[in-house]
Amino acid sequence: MPKCLLTFIFLSAIAYGTFAQPSSFVVKQGHQFFIQQKQYNYIGANYWFGGLLGTTQEGQIRVKKELDFLVSKGINNLRVLAVAEGEGLISGVPRVWPAFQPQKRIYKEELLAGLDYLLSEMGKRSMKAVIYLSNNWEWSGGFLQYLNWNGQFPDSIMRKRLTWDEQRDYTSRFYNCKACIDQQYEVVKKIVLRTNTITHKKYKDDVAIMAWELANEPRPMRPAAVPAYLEWIGASARLIKSLDKNHLVTTGTEGDIGTEGMRYFSFIHSNKNIDYATIHIWPKNWGWFNDTSIAKSADTIYSNTKKFIQRHVTAMEKIDKPLVIEEFGLPRDEQLFSADGSTNSRDQYYGFVFEILRRSVQQNGVICGANFWAFGGAGRPSGKQVLWSAGDDLLGDPPVEEQGLNSVFDTDSSTWNIISMYITKLKK
Repeated sequence: MPKCLLTFIFLSAIAYGTFAQPSSFVVKQGHQFFIQQKQYNYIGANYWFGGLLGTTQEGQIRVKKELDFLVSKGINNLRVLAVAEGEGLISGVPRVWPAFQPQKRIYKEELLAGLDYLLSEMGKRSMKAVIYLSNNWEWSGGFLQYLNWNGQFPDSIMRKRLTWDEQRDYTSRFYNCKACIDQQYEVVKKIVLRTNTITHKKYKDDVAIMAWELANEPRPMRPAAVPAYLEWIGASARLIKSLDKNHLVTTGTEGDIGTEGMRYFSFIHSNKNIDYATIHIWPKNWGWFNDTSIAKSADTIYSNTKKFIQRHVTAMEKIDKPLVIEEFGLPRDEQLFSADGSTNSRDQYYGFVFEILRRSVQQNGVICGANFWAFGGAGRPSGKQVLWSAGDDLLGDPPVEEQGLNSVFDTDSSTWNIISMYITKLKK
């Protein structure tokens, strides 16, 4: 064969990808995820504080230990918080720290080394991160902090415990606050366009990242805010896609309960820049049981869970995009907070949700993943007070919730047996 012909064939093979290695990014094809042309389904964990831990040497030791533990159980997908905003009390409780942006437009860039560290260690273990870029809720600053910085939420009110109506009224203002949104977009750009100081990879080129999430549980909060909310969803997704062509984008919504109805849930997930949908399930918060004996309400919890999932499955089947149950949780038996408390009801509930995922995968359905809330790892409640206080271990329970309530600790062997069993089943 003439040398020139060989050269032509070689160059053509490069051009058409014959010799190219399949990408290790998670990609969406229809209503399924793929990595290197192999279908990707997963059981993962919420590990929102992982990037905050990595800011100290002691925290880095904990990160490595906890990632090794998760990998040993088969977990390869983690949902994490990008940054915290602001300092001091918010809605009457301390917020998480350290804050990347402690004051308006004052950024502690060095604190992003914690997220760098988490991603570098996850990459070594072939794990995938879903990173949410802000928060509808006050425990990390989030939307309320941007409103405070822009004169929409005064200090005198921010420091006291908000009623539910007050929280809805104030948070709903975010979507009509252009200065707030512009400021939040500054942070989005800093994160998405960042270069990891450890691996020297640009975040947008890092296969350890699966997806960017607009925020944790973004809600319009009031019906009047829906038009601005819808506009923010579309504009935010469009911005991220303009910055990063490699990674998936999702919303972080709870489902129709957080979007003022299924109509709007379907609308925002039909957007071409939104790659997949998310739902969250909270039997306690949503009043599916009212006393400490969770077992008494098991039938109601299971029935409501199944119906909630199914109506979102139906919606996503019409849109032909994947669905992830990215938050669900249940307290320990009798709603105890100690790591010694039993987890019988939680274990059964986890198995119920994971079985729905398994059947979907088996039937080539739209549900492709589930992340339980939340991994508490080697941390433990201090026992000094019910809520979190500075100096306490970071757990899966944010500061506004009882520490230990929904956390799965590394010693919860019966829960881990359920998790590992279903991870094995997913691979069959």
